[in-house]
Amino acid sequence: MNIYHIWCDLKAGEDDLGFVAAATAYLDELKARGAMVAYRITRRKLGLAPSHLREFHLMLEFDNLAQLDDAFALAAERSDPIEGFHRAVNQQVAGIEFALYRDFPDAVRVETGLQA
Repeated sequence: MNIYHIWCDLKAGEDDLGFVAAATAYLDELKARGAMVAYRITRRKLGLAPSHLREFHLMLEFDNLAQLDDAFALAAERSDPIEGFHRAVNQQVAGIEFALYRDFPDAVRVETGLQA
């Protein structure tokens, strides 16, 4: 499983529940099209996080990098309905950071008998 992490803050005055509704609509559409397996939307609690991490944390799960590429291709088309969903999320976001992680060890790992 490949997990695409997104950390973001909202622009001043943006509604937190409105952001979550827009993100859910966008991610549900990607999932319905088979371009993503699952996702989670979380929010920092009690201010407990390193100072460089942002208020919201979204985790998007993909079976493989080809599926992730399919999701990016849908966004890159810039056609509705995906473009409208994408725009509704992005217009609310102030700061944003990304990371890509994978389950480890994953299915492609070859056992060599050596400790790394």
